[in-house]
Amino acid sequence: MEVERVQALAISGLNELPAKFVRPAHEQPENSKALEGVTVPVISLAQPHDVVVKEVAAAATAWGFFLITDHGIPSPLIQQLQKVGHEFFLLPQQEKEAYANDPANGRFDGYGTKMTKNHDEKVEWIDYFFHLTAPPSKVNYEIWPKNPPSYREVNDLYNKEMLRVTDKLLEVLSEGLGLEAKVLKSHVGNEEVELEMKINMYPPCPQPELALGVEPHTDMSALTLLVSNDVPGLQLWEDDNWVAVNYLSNAVFVHIGDQMEVLSNGKYKSVLHRSLVNKERMRMSWAVFVAPPHEAVIGPLPELLDEKNPAKYSTKTYAEYRHRKFNKLPQ
Repeated sequence: MEVERVQALAISGLNELPAKFVRPAHEQPENSKALEGVTVPVISLAQPHDVVVKEVAAAATAWGFFLITDHGIPSPLIQQLQKVGHEFFLLPQQEKEAYANDPANGRFDGYGTKMTKNHDEKVEWIDYFFHLTAPPSKVNYEIWPKNPPSYREVNDLYNKEMLRVTDKLLEVLSEGLGLEAKVLKSHVGNEEVELEMKINMYPPCPQPELALGVEPHTDMSALTLLVSNDVPGLQLWEDDNWVAVNYLSNAVFVHIGDQMEVLSNGKYKSVLHRSLVNKERMRMSWAVFVAPPHEAVIGPLPELLDEKNPAKYSTKTYAEYRHRKFNKLPQ
């Protein structure tokens, strides 16, 4: 069955959204406006280590989200990453379809449109490309775009930077829980930790006030490290309101995901977020999900539990967690 691509729909000169893209009234951006003037935490990794630990732990606890600056990722590399991702989506439709995935049958790698189930069968205004970049044993270069030709080289370089930044964040998040620096990394798989690249492409939308690029959700990963183009759209749920996240050049957006909330027994918060779309401009983001291997068993860390602090979450394999999350089953 041929999948209708959102990008193709947008290019077709649509003036009115098909009904399947129109969100329920309470979810429509015009009925759920974000608060203005709220600033999210921005943390420089160039600060003294103890200051970084304190600020990251505070942001992960209160927000489940923060921006990092002075992270050491060369800005030309981020620009190249964005350039090759953008060039893929400019390819002829037929060429992109050669990479089509099949989430209904459990094959998520590749080019796709709809990823998760929702109860009212509404569709998000997004096309995406998804593939693993680590560990080497799980990387399938066959599904990576052959065009543009530099796609693989750029993404391999970016993956090395993501692994380095992930190590740093896992260390400071561990220390923020009062634990040894290596504890969290050991529970999310050590060198077998999986990094998953998802390029999100939100084409211009004729009625952005009625649609969402991504519906409200938390990420099932441990962490998500994201860069975007300069078109804003990310919003966080904080204190019973949506809060808009402004674009900050060369900053990396860090989301705390479900596995980190479970491991920390609820101290760190998996952030509920959504993505809006734009009438005039295409929005793109490059999300790297830091996830345990499927066989990893994830539950609250024993070091954090005692009579006063019992486990708030069940322990299960990450594969089981993913299955339940994708199928909207209770955890």
